[in-house]
Amino acid sequence: MDAANAPKVELLAPAGNFEKLEIALHYGADAVYLAGKAFSLRNFSDNFSMDEMKAAIELAHSHGAKAYVAVNIFARPKDISPIADYLDRLNALQPDGIILADPAVVSMARRIAPDLPIHLSTQANTTNEEAVRFWENIGVRRINAARELTLQEIALLAKNPRVKIEAFVHGAMCISYSGRCLLSNYMAQRPSNQGMCCQPCRFSYQVVEETRPGQLFPVAEDEQGTYIFNSKDLCMLEHLPRMIAANIGALKIEGRMKGIHYAATAVKVYREAIDAYYADPAGYTMQAYWQEELEKITSRGYCTGFYLNASQDRTQSYAPPQPPPYALVGKVLASAGRNRAYIEVRNQIRLGEAVEIVKTRGPAVVDRIGAIMDIEGQQIEMAQPGSRVTLSLSVDCDRWDLLRRKVRTSSTGTAPPMPDSI
Repeated sequence: MDAANAPKVELLAPAGNFEKLEIALHYGADAVYLAGKAFSLRNFSDNFSMDEMKAAIELAHSHGAKAYVAVNIFARPKDISPIADYLDRLNALQPDGIILADPAVVSMARRIAPDLPIHLSTQANTTNEEAVRFWENIGVRRINAARELTLQEIALLAKNPRVKIEAFVHGAMCISYSGRCLLSNYMAQRPSNQGMCCQPCRFSYQVVEETRPGQLFPVAEDEQGTYIFNSKDLCMLEHLPRMIAANIGALKIEGRMKGIHYAATAVKVYREAIDAYYADPAGYTMQAYWQEELEKITSRGYCTGFYLNASQDRTQSYAPPQPPPYALVGKVLASAGRNRAYIEVRNQIRLGEAVEIVKTRGPAVVDRIGAIMDIEGQQIEMAQPGSRVTLSLSVDCDRWDLLRRKVRTSSTGTAPPMPDSI
């Protein structure tokens, strides 16, 4: 089948909490993946209570989007009974799918929640067509392909018309085989496959020779340290047509623990790119500002992972993550009249300061703050994080639009920007 005439690929976005869910939907996600307070691989994300999850599913549906719930830990004996109860409660909520990895949990879900579509996590390491048929016979209807596969190999998996193949398109890469990491368990007693990874692949390492204790030998070291396990982040924006041509059914953005600036920017860019491709496959061209947008959010640098058989010197980063060049200023809570926006402040903002407004479509709008009013309507010179103020701008904003500014240099004497996940 011609990929351009196939059903449109789904853009699947992370939702680590309710705010990130709202942002992902605002910027155009077709579907979101989220999790409860336990049994997923991102237990240190805020995640959702059962009541919040019910509201999240309803909100996604009100936007015409789908909501999938991750239950993708590898269960220990003590987990079996609680997971059975959890699956029963999920069944009552009726999400659009549940993301599983452990064969035992898949079997339990078939018995406890037979009407819930099962999506197989990348943690299950599906690497060939026979494995796809195996999971199909058990009742799985979607599979997130193993991270180690090339696009050519994924295209072979996608030939099965009864199983949709999902693949990551953007975000952090794990150094271990489809996330099966031992380092976190060994170094911090935090099991990776129980949702508690401490990301030791991002640590700095040196070599110690057995007979020379205390004498450290650098390995590809610079002044910041030695990051021999530290992969660059995945970015397949430039190769989006090739992913669609491989008959991948869903493109997944990684990052349930990342902030709303990351979520908004990644979803916005890939939404625009996907829509542009389907509008004119033959004439599709990548817009320069799409890549520029992705350079404004947190990353470890970008690579194409294993998809194109890239050499390791193109995928490895030997330096720690650097702060992004732009800081989130605030989130629009409501319009306050023509060219006025009521915002929740995330980083210090000043009168007259240049900002960028991240709209749902097109390049960011460059603007300048004409006035700042506090909740009593008094004009002020500066707004601090955590406050709510009204800004006078030269354009209108919509609810959930984000505002950002370039990170100030240390010469200003200001504190570094707060994380955008706060």
